[in-house]
Amino acid sequence: MNTIKIAATIVLVALSIGTNYAFASFYNVKPMDLFTFVAGVLFGPLVGISVGIMSWSVYGVLNPYGFVPQIWIATMLSETLYGIIGGLLHRARFDFYKASLARGLFMANLGFLLTVAYDLLTTVAYASVFGIDFLAAFILGVPFTLVHEVSNALLFGACGIPLVSAARMILTSRRMED
Repeated sequence: MNTIKIAATIVLVALSIGTNYAFASFYNVKPMDLFTFVAGVLFGPLVGISVGIMSWSVYGVLNPYGFVPQIWIATMLSETLYGIIGGLLHRARFDFYKASLARGLFMANLGFLLTVAYDLLTTVAYASVFGIDFLAAFILGVPFTLVHEVSNALLFGACGIPLVSAARMILTSRRMED
């Protein structure tokens, strides 16, 4: 990785961790997911995966809601979904420069669906670790997962394209100055 990519990765990890602590009182509102996705879009799936893992490596251990190693590993691995899918859009050369209602709706739906997958994986881990029936864990978790899924749909839909577009412009202008 070049220095710009390393610096941008560090900034995205710091934003992920910082916003998770800043939003701790808003349970399950996590801009971290969007930042992990953006890392994948900007630099490919490996960097996206790295941002997700590094972010959860810190936040998961120093989690204000407590530390359970199995849940920490499950959330860390599930977070990589955002980086992987962002990286696939990077490879597909999805156009983030043209903001439109259709693209915003696409991003909102993508954020929602990725979060549904994340929440299902982490609910399975939770049920397994605590010996709870999956269906019971799923039903009990509905209020929490809905907040996570709807907030990510809103974050991805409203902020995804502008954030990627702005980051690409900054990275492009920085490269030109060097």
